[in-house]
Amino acid sequence: MSYFKGVHHVAIICSDYQRTKTFYTEILGLNIIAEHYRKEQDSYKLDLQLKDGTQLEVFSFVNRPERPSYPEAKGLRHLALLVDSIEDTVKYLKSKSIDVEPIRVDKYTGKKFTFFSDPDNLPLELYEV
Repeated sequence: MSYFKGVHHVAIICSDYQRTKTFYTEILGLNIIAEHYRKEQDSYKLDLQLKDGTQLEVFSFVNRPERPSYPEAKGLRHLALLVDSIEDTVKYLKSKSIDVEPIRVDKYTGKKFTFFSDPDNLPLELYEV
């Protein structure tokens, strides 16, 4: 028996809060749930939500270390986003001057997928439903 129902949220730390907020809200279209400035840490916390209810927490902290490699650093490898059409989504992202890798097919599921990056080079995957 599993006690776990799903993923509630994924958290990321960004280097440029406004650039990252614009990327996730205006380009990717995630909805803002809450936004807080935490004066004692000189840090923002932005809560975003995808259509299925999954949330993304975006934190800004001063002077955080860079990710050691792309995307094979130990820890979280990438964030995968479900889409109805890989081709339509890639076309849209490219219209916003976002580089997207060539579309591939998962040899185990037969589903299409590809990768692109957020403003801090965090690897993001598109995975077709």
